[in-house]
Amino acid sequence: MIITRTPLRISFCGGGTDLPSYYRRQQGAVVSAAINKYVYITVNRLTRYFQNRILLKYSRTELVDSVDEIAHPIIREAMKTTGVVDRVEITSMADIPAGTGLGSSSTYAVGLLHALYTFRGEYVSAGRLAEEACAIEIERLGDPIGKQDQYIAAYGGICRIRFNPDETVFVDPVICSYETKAALAENLLMFYTGKTRKAGEILHEQKAVTGEKMDVLTRMRDLTGSALEVLREGRVLSRFGEILHEGWLLKRSLVNSITSDEIDTYYETARRAGAIGGKLLGAGGGGFLLFYVEKQNHTKVREALSMLQELPFRFEPQGSKVIYLSDDV
Repeated sequence: MIITRTPLRISFCGGGTDLPSYYRRQQGAVVSAAINKYVYITVNRLTRYFQNRILLKYSRTELVDSVDEIAHPIIREAMKTTGVVDRVEITSMADIPAGTGLGSSSTYAVGLLHALYTFRGEYVSAGRLAEEACAIEIERLGDPIGKQDQYIAAYGGICRIRFNPDETVFVDPVICSYETKAALAENLLMFYTGKTRKAGEILHEQKAVTGEKMDVLTRMRDLTGSALEVLREGRVLSRFGEILHEGWLLKRSLVNSITSDEIDTYYETARRAGAIGGKLLGAGGGGFLLFYVEKQNHTKVREALSMLQELPFRFEPQGSKVIYLSDDV
């Protein structure tokens, strides 16, 4: 039996420039961080006592005899990619539901590939896991998503990730002091809007307007450089909150479906209570709101958003990892 643990993520700035419609014209970049909320994948050998040859357990159960019969698209393509196609049981669990803006589908793909390769006794690098997860989701399944989720899930930590027109990807850990990282984490608050959404629908709209919004997206990308400067210097972290706010104003100008009157009300309520800046995580439309709030204003913001559920979190320094490996593999 193999169990992998793969982190979900929060994205600070640059989101949208990891889409092919942007980075194939000019380099895209994001600053993202893995957090201590995870997707767990278990792969186990299916004994001959089971009548069917493949058993899958996720939000539903599948019992099939061949990979081509599998309904779950990511599982089907990951099994084909790794060559693990017979006498196998795959189960999954997650700390946070899908559709909430934390990159769950790509985290799932990375964790599943990691588990399947380990099951067959093969070590695979973080870069390869991310690259193959992107190939499955974007190229083979045609999902209109970007690349940042797969890479931060595979690498972990806080990273600046750059996406090049030739499809190569550069992943650079953000270099800053432990004290700066701790202060940043302490000043971030996250709240669940209670709404889930399909990222593909919003990203499909965004893709259609990329040509006319290139200048906006480029300004969003350039905020990654400002964010890096703030973290490296570590002196005036309140500027990080201002960068989040700048990025959110730019992002919500891309397409109308990114936000809503309700989300805008939550955001402005938090700002009036003391949040310096923030953003809606993921493609938009629902999920989690992230805010930069200095410690003396935490109580005010929490009280102002008492109608929402807060999600405490920490940064996760590691990417996808094997947390259990039985002796019989």
